[in-house]
Amino acid sequence: MGLFDGYNVASSGMSAQRTRVNVVTANIANAQTTHTLEGGPYRKKNVVFQEILLNQQEANKSKTSFEGKEKFVPPLSGVAIREVIDAKGEPVMKYEPSHPDANEDGYVAYPNINPVIEMVDLLEATKSYEANVSAFTTHKTIDTQTLDILKG
Repeated sequence: MGLFDGYNVASSGMSAQRTRVNVVTANIANAQTTHTLEGGPYRKKNVVFQEILLNQQEANKSKTSFEGKEKFVPPLSGVAIREVIDAKGEPVMKYEPSHPDANEDGYVAYPNINPVIEMVDLLEATKSYEANVSAFTTHKTIDTQTLDILKG
């Protein structure tokens, strides 16, 4: 494990959660959008994460020897955004005949976005981001104290 591997893992998590926060806030902001450039109501977006290997060299040398015994050492991994996808939920139809986007029966298609669920997702993404910041800070503190010990 290299000196900066812990920083790389924490920063990959922060980057992924930052994207998730941006997507969730876009969902909240567009919860009442009935007309988009593509036509129809706004479609809720979801973030799909994937695990990534941060050091391919470690993946190639996946065994180490200690006291004559070989032991498997998993490669260091982080997280990345695989894709941002549209949710599959159907729009919510509300009867509003005077609305400019109403169909011939007077119904308007609204995005199937529950603001309470989106706020919980936003809170979870924020807490995950904070946990990665904490891991980054802890790693920095350990490295600083190690350097102080080595200097003294």
